[in-house]
Amino acid sequence: MPKGLTFLPSLALAAVMALPLAAETKPDASTVVARVNGDEITLGHVIATIAALPAQYQQLEDDVLYDFIVEQLVQQQMLSQQQEGLSSQNALTLENEKRSLLAVQSINAISDAEVTDEAIQAAYDAQFAEFVGEDEFNASHILVETEKEANELKTQLDEGVDFAELAKEKSTGPSGPNGGALGWFGKGRMVPEFEGAVVGLEKGQVSDPVQTQFGWHVIILNDKRKTEAPELEAVREELAQTLQQEAIQDRIDELIQQAQIDRPALEGVGPEVIRQIDLIQE
Repeated sequence: MPKGLTFLPSLALAAVMALPLAAETKPDASTVVARVNGDEITLGHVIATIAALPAQYQQLEDDVLYDFIVEQLVQQQMLSQQQEGLSSQNALTLENEKRSLLAVQSINAISDAEVTDEAIQAAYDAQFAEFVGEDEFNASHILVETEKEANELKTQLDEGVDFAELAKEKSTGPSGPNGGALGWFGKGRMVPEFEGAVVGLEKGQVSDPVQTQFGWHVIILNDKRKTEAPELEAVREELAQTLQQEAIQDRIDELIQQAQIDRPALEGVGPEVIRQIDLIQE
């Protein structure tokens, strides 16, 4: 359960919970679920509270979550009735929260208007219509310690010995038992000397011995291909976020041009004033 939200026994709460919602009337946001000294707590309050909970609490059973939240709201209402009003700091916090919520509503409205399926499809088409993939290579190699060994292997391969079988027999690398197969890889994945040799090969061609920091390699290029453009669904979220950010920034830029914004200088004080919490504590 969330920190600080503990169950407190209450006869008043027990009486409230004994009264089910009226079956004859379809409940709405204004439906009263509890009264505390005459102050009403509505179904809307409950739903809004639950909607703001972290994901782990959203997974609770509905009846458990309902009882838990109603009780917390009842407790909060009882405690809030002990105060005549908000402190200066809390009043300012409430103003900030209202400003933030209104801004979020504007952001959601912009997103709903601009981030549509059609807009996402258009962004996808614009980004990938002329997509040119990068080279990917499928190669195998045989790794040995000396150039002499590598030359002997190259001679055997030129004479028609099966590459995979020779790799299983002779390669000291971890891919040896698998016939030297390295699978598919793009540029930048292998050390420069190895990559350079692979790039210069034709499909089915065996390289001359190549030295790297790991030893001597004899390489065969099994296949070569171009990467393909991602499916729309794979990049939908990324495209949506980009469209949203651009639309929001465009709207902010537009509002800045229309707004009258004044930022009076703070005379006689420096930026350290932001740490003076006592200014808002009364």
